[in-house]
Amino acid sequence: MDHLRVFHDVARALTSSLELEEILGAIMDKMAQFFGPERWSLLMVNEATGELYYAIAVGENAESLKGLRVPLGEGVAGWVAATGNPLVVPDVALDPHWSAFANKHPDLRIQSIACVPVRSGNKTLGVIQLLNSKLDLLSEHSISFLRILCDYAAIAIQNARSMTLIQELTITDDVTGLFNARHLYTMLDEQVAAGKVFSLMFVDLDHFKSVNDTHGHLVGSRLLAEIGGLMKRSLGPNNAAFRYGGDEFVALLPGMGKAAAVGTTMALCEDLRGARFLEGAGLSLSVSGSFGLASFPEDGNTVATILRAADTMMYEAKVTRDNVAVAGRGTVGRVEQSRPISGSRQAVSELFIERDTVPRV
Repeated sequence: MDHLRVFHDVARALTSSLELEEILGAIMDKMAQFFGPERWSLLMVNEATGELYYAIAVGENAESLKGLRVPLGEGVAGWVAATGNPLVVPDVALDPHWSAFANKHPDLRIQSIACVPVRSGNKTLGVIQLLNSKLDLLSEHSISFLRILCDYAAIAIQNARSMTLIQELTITDDVTGLFNARHLYTMLDEQVAAGKVFSLMFVDLDHFKSVNDTHGHLVGSRLLAEIGGLMKRSLGPNNAAFRYGGDEFVALLPGMGKAAAVGTTMALCEDLRGARFLEGAGLSLSVSGSFGLASFPEDGNTVATILRAADTMMYEAKVTRDNVAVAGRGTVGRVEQSRPISGSRQAVSELFIERDTVPRV
């Protein structure tokens, strides 16, 4: 009856929420109640680094474990993750290998170990580790029960990852990998509601149609993807880049006032001018853009007005192209000669002209 009650509680947790931390917490709580370990933890596999990290840790020194990384193959959890096999050692003193490990790490005070992989198909997603269980011996029946709970955990992890992927797809542009316009409006709503200063940058690529006309839409899409990557690198992790539609991009600069935002915009403009695109395809295209910038709440205190202000400045910059226009200041930077997208490797002479003009609205 105890087993059935645990299964019922875990199944209810699985069907009532898609929040990974909440579900795993429920599973681990039930597991801890049943086995009564002194310390228990759930370690997840980071595929990018080939390491385990502590997703949940309860017991002594739990706080110190949060930043700890365990390479696959090392220690108890690392061995289980690497092999995909469960490890049950009722008394480490009777096992030469794990006795040596326990002696090497006296701070852990290990007496017994129960460590089971959380697997989906042939893939190890994580490891559940129970140290010093109150049971003198973990029977085969208890281990089977533990493995079933691990299967529940695997289902929860896969469901949460699927939901995360779905959420990412709904806010991501499939050509560039940047956020899409739908997510821009969501983030703008949040920024305006918070009432904190931010800046909004609009970018329209100059003469982009010539790429599609000359090289085809597939090359055009690849070019947009490379420009999206350049924007992410240039803007950094604290700012968000969006594909607004066609060859228009938007950047949201949270917490950034106008002076700082002008510097960021000019830097991106320069990065775009200096980059060469699709060299792997033998094209080496150069690209310029028309940049418009506005700041909240100075140039607009609603989503609609701040969007209109930045968009208006972008069209101001498009008069000469390869240029930056800022709300309240007009055009602040331009090149001597407008430079369309081209395949030439020859550099185009550029000159910045600082000026203050009244924007044409």
